[in-house]
Amino acid sequence: MSSLASGLHRLRRSPWEVVLSALVSCGLVLFSQLAVATVPRFFPSLSLLAMLPVAGLVFLAAIVVGRFWRRFIGVAASAPLFVLFNVLFMWGVYIFVIRGDTSSLLDMLINAECALLLWGLYRILSGDPGIVAYESSFLEEAGCNDFVDAICSSEKHPSLSRVRHCNSCKANVRGYDHHCPAFGNCIGQKNHRLFIALLTGFVVAESTYTMCSTKYITRCINSGTIRTENPLSLNMVIGTMLFSVLQVLWQVVFLIWHVYGICFNIKTDEWINWKKYPEFQMKEEPQSDSEIKFVNPYDKGMLCNIREFLKPK
Repeated sequence: MSSLASGLHRLRRSPWEVVLSALVSCGLVLFSQLAVATVPRFFPSLSLLAMLPVAGLVFLAAIVVGRFWRRFIGVAASAPLFVLFNVLFMWGVYIFVIRGDTSSLLDMLINAECALLLWGLYRILSGDPGIVAYESSFLEEAGCNDFVDAICSSEKHPSLSRVRHCNSCKANVRGYDHHCPAFGNCIGQKNHRLFIALLTGFVVAESTYTMCSTKYITRCINSGTIRTENPLSLNMVIGTMLFSVLQVLWQVVFLIWHVYGICFNIKTDEWINWKKYPEFQMKEEPQSDSEIKFVNPYDKGMLCNIREFLKPK
């Protein structure tokens, strides 16, 4: 089975359902982006900084309306396709509106960044995060009712070390960090580095787009041609710029958390659900009912943790 076929198999959808989901996702992207583009149209007196929270509220309202519409027609959208179409939409605005005011070097850079994002999305959607498959006989030999029980008693079964169960994919993943709806896959031992690279790529590409769009808007203002510009095109540039800034704000926070997790060798799932895993629990006084405290047995020091993360899996 090819990597793309395995990715579609995980989504558990027929080809027709994927097509409908793609159409709904595309429509939701157009609706939300056009909604954000109305902010400079209806609030022209606001500064770009003041437009930012308004754009955030408008975008959230558009997503809520889109969710109700999806439920009404009975077709689910796809988060990875939503991300994909947002990239394509912003890339289109850049090519058809902003590109003329961009230097050749910057133009080559932003086009390369967008192309790499598309390649990265395909790789992480279709790739194996580190799924571990065990036969039912293994559970019988281990004396466990199901795989979750086996994971919780991983001290007795070294082969299950840091193998966690993903409820979204119904799969057992080694080095499981979290399930990422935006990228349509679990993040585990085999794709964690790709996830960090892709997340960093989004921050860099959206920051570059913000710089290019700001330069375009500034040129329109300084040259006095802002009133002669196509209002729809200008509003699209401002709207996508606001959208990019909003994306960068939360993505940077998310990236900082994952860098922290790498430095201290702790996964997101382990940090949130550490009370489920015995190896992270320590009692101040053994054989007593004292409060259980968190301890990370996988932390080997920052440099060793980083080297372990970068080591090919």
